[in-house]
Amino acid sequence: MIALLLTFAAGFVDVVGLLAVYKIFTAHMTGTTVRIGEQLVRGNWSAAAVAALVVAGFIAGSIAGRVLIEVGSRAAIRRIASLTLALETALLLCVACWGYHAVEAETVHTGLAITCALLSMLALAMGLQTATLTHVGPLTIHTTFVTGMINKLAELISSWLFLSYDIDRGSARILRPRKERSTIAREAFFIFGIWLCYLAGAILGTWLGLHWGARALFLPCAILLSAIAIDQFRPLALEEEAEQSRS
Repeated sequence: MIALLLTFAAGFVDVVGLLAVYKIFTAHMTGTTVRIGEQLVRGNWSAAAVAALVVAGFIAGSIAGRVLIEVGSRAAIRRIASLTLALETALLLCVACWGYHAVEAETVHTGLAITCALLSMLALAMGLQTATLTHVGPLTIHTTFVTGMINKLAELISSWLFLSYDIDRGSARILRPRKERSTIAREAFFIFGIWLCYLAGAILGTWLGLHWGARALFLPCAILLSAIAIDQFRPLALEEEAEQSRS
């Protein structure tokens, strides 16, 4: 459940940052890395520097998040994920409030320094989220980008097809139980749900971002607060580390 909520929030934040702050993705580092290369070739050094700053911010947030999760695991702090999610919420709130006054309310182009600060906070927030939840059961998941998820979905569909063929043919070489096929199907539907949530977040984020600007980020903040509340009853961090130790 939390994975789906966080994925929706990431798709939302990604597109709102693109529309309300600067024409660049703050969760999708593949596209942002391509932007660096493009702008370097064009000789647009400031745009390349902005894109590089976003990548650096994402990396810094991801490192900080993993450090906090690891510290929480070693100290047996069961609700350490609430801290990373709270930090992400605080960053998004800063962008929602400061970004509105800096971009929309003043009706002037935001200065490069302010733009970089806003983008850095968004990238830090997305990096923190990426580090907070990376496993659901045996599945490795990414809640801030979906390229890997689509690849995993294709892998699961391929496995389901071959397993179905082996079961239906009664292959002597490979006879795996129908229960395994059902497990693969459930995992595939879950991964597909991850993609759908990212898409839904991008759709709603586009609509609200065009109408509300940076203030639209109040919605993912509310979603993150809900995730924090869930973490109080079903702590994520220790399960996360247990899954990683088994993988």
